[in-house]
Amino acid sequence: MITTIRIAICAVTFWLFSAFSIPTPNRPKIDRGEARSAFLILNKIRQNPRAYQRELHLNSRSQISHTALRWNAKLASVAEAKAMDMARRNYFDHTDPDGLGPNYHISRAGYTLNPDWLKRKNANNFESIGANHSSAVNGIKAMIIGRNSPGFGHRKHLLGMDEWNASLQDIGIGFVRAPSGSTYQSYLCVIIAKHDW
Repeated sequence: MITTIRIAICAVTFWLFSAFSIPTPNRPKIDRGEARSAFLILNKIRQNPRAYQRELHLNSRSQISHTALRWNAKLASVAEAKAMDMARRNYFDHTDPDGLGPNYHISRAGYTLNPDWLKRKNANNFESIGANHSSAVNGIKAMIIGRNSPGFGHRKHLLGMDEWNASLQDIGIGFVRAPSGSTYQSYLCVIIAKHDW
């Protein structure tokens, strides 16, 4: 009889706990498949910009680098961490809330940089970011089109359209889907870098 009562009390307690417990909030999620798709489309655009001329508002005289970008695991790790940090701490900026920029994080991850690029803790020579895109591919395309990118800085970076950006060949991409209630539904971080000038 006592055992039956204990079982009944446990069952009622479990039901009450599960019925009235506070649901755990959704957490940001890294989507590596999206990051890989963005990497592939960016290389396709660089190899054949004419095919994307109309869609991405590219000028036929634009100096787009045809050099294929190489996936770099260290840079991908930094890009993922940055996208995740923006989602978790609900900000959107090249400099994190601690005042640290992309060059600092790239160097900390073991990707060696020219010491001159590390003199300022908030320096950014290698990062493009986007937010609120339904996919990483859409984010890449939006950054190339140049909306909300002063002076088309993202376009130049992603497509290697000047001497500096054309010299960058290692890439890592992070794409994070944010939970409902966040300022943005997603965060995209693209790091294209090199070790020295």
